[in-house]
Amino acid sequence: MQTFDLYAERYDLWYELPFGSSAYSLEVECLKRLYEPVGLSIEVGVGSGRFAWALGVVYGVDTSLALLRKAKERGIKVVKARAEALPFKDGVFQSLFMVVSLCFFDKPAEALLEARRVLRKDGKLLLGLVLSESPWADFYRQKARQGHPLYSLAKFYSYGELGEMLTLAGFKVSRVMTTLFEEPQDAEPVKNREIREGFHADGGFFCLMATPTISAGA
Repeated sequence: MQTFDLYAERYDLWYELPFGSSAYSLEVECLKRLYEPVGLSIEVGVGSGRFAWALGVVYGVDTSLALLRKAKERGIKVVKARAEALPFKDGVFQSLFMVVSLCFFDKPAEALLEARRVLRKDGKLLLGLVLSESPWADFYRQKARQGHPLYSLAKFYSYGELGEMLTLAGFKVSRVMTTLFEEPQDAEPVKNREIREGFHADGGFFCLMATPTISAGA
């Protein structure tokens, strides 16, 4: 059984703790500023479905059956599949989300290529993630060194690395938002609710919207 199946309950309950609940609502607000809910939508790496539910996303894909069961309970149409091999036809979706999931994918570049394939030509890729320049990435790396079962699986990419992967997959970044501007911790509710336009390395959570270019890279 994979790690996310073993820790599905712990993962989902994090969103109800004082810090998790407040960070989650702020992250949803950040993503909503980039999202126009039109057409068919999907979240790849849907987890327990909390983000998909809050954003009104229809479909959810994940490899963890335990988390997919929770997402289904939240009304998401779930499919068990890897991000690198989506079981959908070309050009099906108007919007595709990857929220706090890219860092866990085995082959993120391939996952982005698959996202490009299943998106419409006028579709939108929406990412929500922690980037390696952020002090929050260091905070989570420290937790990984202390043996945290989930953060130990995460790999954080820089803004430049992410941009390069997106370009090679056939995307261009069209808008970026940053939030979570405070000292890293995971016990108390988030106090600073500011969301800024653009990439700010001192933030903790980054929301990016990318659009397909004329043709995908090799």
